[in-house]
Amino acid sequence: MTTLPTRRALRRLAALLAAAALAAPRLHAQTLPVDDPVLRRIWALGMDSSRVGALLQALSDSIGPRLTGTPQMRAANEWAVATYTKWGITARNEQVGTWRGWRRGTSNVDLLQPRARTLEATLLAWSAGTKGRDVTAPVVVLPQVADSNEFVRWLPQARGKFVLVSFPQPTCRPDENLQRWATDSSLARFRRQRIADTAAWNARVRATGYSLSLGTGSLGRRLEQAGVAGVIASRWSEGWGVNKVFFARTELVPSVDVSCEDYGLLFRLAANGQGPVLRVRSDAEITADVPTFNTVAEIRGSERPNEYVMLSAHFDSWDAGSGTTDNGTGTATMMEAMRILKAAYPRPKRTILVGHWASEEQGLNGSRAFSEDHPEIVRGLQALFNQDNGTGRVVNVSPAGLVNAGEAWGRWASRLPAEISQYLTFSFPGSPAGGGSDNASFACYGAPGFGLGSLSWDYGTYTWHTNRDTYDKLWLDDVKNNATLVAMLAYLASEDSQTVARDQRVMPRGQVWPACVKAVRRWSDFAR
Repeated sequence: MTTLPTRRALRRLAALLAAAALAAPRLHAQTLPVDDPVLRRIWALGMDSSRVGALLQALSDSIGPRLTGTPQMRAANEWAVATYTKWGITARNEQVGTWRGWRRGTSNVDLLQPRARTLEATLLAWSAGTKGRDVTAPVVVLPQVADSNEFVRWLPQARGKFVLVSFPQPTCRPDENLQRWATDSSLARFRRQRIADTAAWNARVRATGYSLSLGTGSLGRRLEQAGVAGVIASRWSEGWGVNKVFFARTELVPSVDVSCEDYGLLFRLAANGQGPVLRVRSDAEITADVPTFNTVAEIRGSERPNEYVMLSAHFDSWDAGSGTTDNGTGTATMMEAMRILKAAYPRPKRTILVGHWASEEQGLNGSRAFSEDHPEIVRGLQALFNQDNGTGRVVNVSPAGLVNAGEAWGRWASRLPAEISQYLTFSFPGSPAGGGSDNASFACYGAPGFGLGSLSWDYGTYTWHTNRDTYDKLWLDDVKNNATLVAMLAYLASEDSQTVARDQRVMPRGQVWPACVKAVRRWSDFAR
């Protein structure tokens, strides 16, 4: 049903939000509602005896990154179930599907000629290794060709060589550094030239008749069919020393991402005929397909067990770093909130669930599979709270296009302590999630799936899908705040006497409510 909010509803919502802002003066714990011992207990557990740091250290440093199909991902599933069980919370691993099995071992990439240098490089996810041997070969640049026929004629020259397939950045200084030091005219010329050179490189790739994507039209696949030694790429993230590192487009030979600086070195040497020679050794191994799992835990409702409040964060990560802020921080937030709730609110009115989703990075597959497999939970969902954008304090909340959900948010926000609510801003009526994170897997059904938006902390540049997403990027106070907030929201949503309404906003011209997308449950379907 599509409706617009009435003036009466808007006035009521404004009053509730005003109450939220005035709920408590900006003091300390005594500002918490004296008439609500559960909120006071949640605050004490979340802020004074937090486990967030310990949870995230174990997940990031000991288990490590959680690429779909790897032993680390399965170890994380088992660790989460064991941790919940220790806290007295029922937990299980639910199979989503199967995925390419892969084990990352150690890798070394060395420049041997014209001088010796160990390069900063990372084997791409699901790449072939070198089968226990060194692969030593010259380096060549992807040529400029007129069309695919000329490219095919060139391919024999690539046999036995490492091929550079990415645009070489003219500088690895971030733009903010250039803006600080360069003259306006010099910077303008530089930017024009960089745009032109980037476009020319993209045209060079297109002229081969292949793309840098995965699948049968992949340039990487065609190069390995021609017998290359390996494929070398670089995807700079526009910050100091940081690359975005995704997955290989080859099946048989190693695919390596090299830092912006070292890739530029290789490219200049090859382009100027200075004879670069690389030695690559990688212990990676592709194995048979393995099962993949969501980890789900629950505290059963005492009065409305078939209505649900759900906490949500994806569990998987890319694996060039440790997956700490994407999405270890969201994972630790939800685990800590469940620990707090078990201690402070062990008999919730509604069932409280948490989903730690598999294969989000390949298209929200874990949460999409769960919503497909559990329509009863989607139907009975009172609220889902999802967090997936780094270590920052939650500051943005939207009713996700449900016009009357704002009233529920007003009721909940009016009970939050000022220490938390002072940082929150609300946008009404908002829009449903379109696919950026796991709340979209529920919002597409019209269910109340809410995203909790956090402060940036330069997430997009420095830790989102990068080689620098490591434990040291955690900002503990902000994640403690988020876990405490989520626990309070889960409690308030569970206790709410009213069910969150699902009336949908009128979408802006040219937009429609997002359609649900089927989960990809097999590697073969992803890679085709």
